[in-house]
Amino acid sequence: MADTFISPSSIPTCSTPEGIFYDFNEGARVYVKSGHWRINLIDADSGNILFTCETSKGWVTSSKKYFVRFQIQVFDLNKDGKCVLDTTLELAGQNVLISFPVGTLGDLMGWVPYAERFREKHQCHVICTMGENIIELFEPGYPELTFRTPEEYVENDAKTHKPYATYRVGLFFGEDRDNHQPVDFRMAGLHRTAGHILGVDPTEMMPVLQLNAPRVIKERYVCIATMSTCQAKFWNNRTGWAEVIEYLKAQGYRVLCIDRDRVVGQGFVWNRIPHGAEDFTGNLPLSERVALLQHADFFVGLGSGLSWLAWGCQIPVVLISGFSLPACEFSTPYRVINTHVCNGCWDDVRHRFDHHDYFWCPRHKGTDRQYECTRFITAKQVIGKIAPLLTREKNNDE
Repeated sequence: MADTFISPSSIPTCSTPEGIFYDFNEGARVYVKSGHWRINLIDADSGNILFTCETSKGWVTSSKKYFVRFQIQVFDLNKDGKCVLDTTLELAGQNVLISFPVGTLGDLMGWVPYAERFREKHQCHVICTMGENIIELFEPGYPELTFRTPEEYVENDAKTHKPYATYRVGLFFGEDRDNHQPVDFRMAGLHRTAGHILGVDPTEMMPVLQLNAPRVIKERYVCIATMSTCQAKFWNNRTGWAEVIEYLKAQGYRVLCIDRDRVVGQGFVWNRIPHGAEDFTGNLPLSERVALLQHADFFVGLGSGLSWLAWGCQIPVVLISGFSLPACEFSTPYRVINTHVCNGCWDDVRHRFDHHDYFWCPRHKGTDRQYECTRFITAKQVIGKIAPLLTREKNNDE
């Protein structure tokens, strides 16, 4: 994830006649040349001095990289301690860079709305960097934000944009956990962590997508997505999908599987699209997925990107997950979890998710309890969440 973030410039973007360079790109940054200086970094909202030192030259940077209303003070000790810089973060009218990861769908669906909330609050000029396929999804709905891929930004905007402040929005573990986010994302919720990082109201908000594509499929249909990036996210009940698909088809629905891949797995474990579902898989533009989802009666999926996309399409989402807790994802009355077995390891701050371990199961890996969080989610449970949706759609027709 770190490789996709934009690094701040080698020299801060603001300066004083005394040759003091400063900005708020990834926290408060001060660079001074030769002299005798005292530098204070202050939390302007509390008045607490976070760091103070004397130096002849070099850098002073804050450890906290998320939004803090920093105040920077610099005193020239060669001039009887005269204060030569006293500035507080003020974003109105300034250029701000919000750097997002590349290659992730669900996270960005949850995070981009907070960039717009940030822009509205501070009335600043915001550039957001992310993957090109995600830009195409968001650009029409957020005309006041500027979107760039990291490569485009570095090549075309870095010198002319000269950001006054930069913030990285992502999921942070280990040493980065406390310095890049004020609240551990596992406690805040996957999407709401962006609000905390950017210092805006973290209340859940739905992304704005263009939902004006014409309906192509005349029959009533439901979209499902059964694949994910690691086995812990799958619905590991051997007969679950088949039973649910059989039930939906008995209710007169076409069941369209819209996963990117037909087969996903590693080693001796491979997952295929379930029997009975129509194969709508493929690495298609996200706009085509939106066009299909917006006319579905509802969506059934996992704690993964296509569930977040379906939520953004404003259709009901039946979300099946045991590795995460319900507060991790967006709010839906159709969330399915079995609390009688092990669950919620993803949101347990004692466990760090290993992106390189496809078979990650931090509590029970290698035992007969591995993946019990979803093995014991039954088709009956899922159908129990679907049934009210059938009544809802029937009432809408009437």
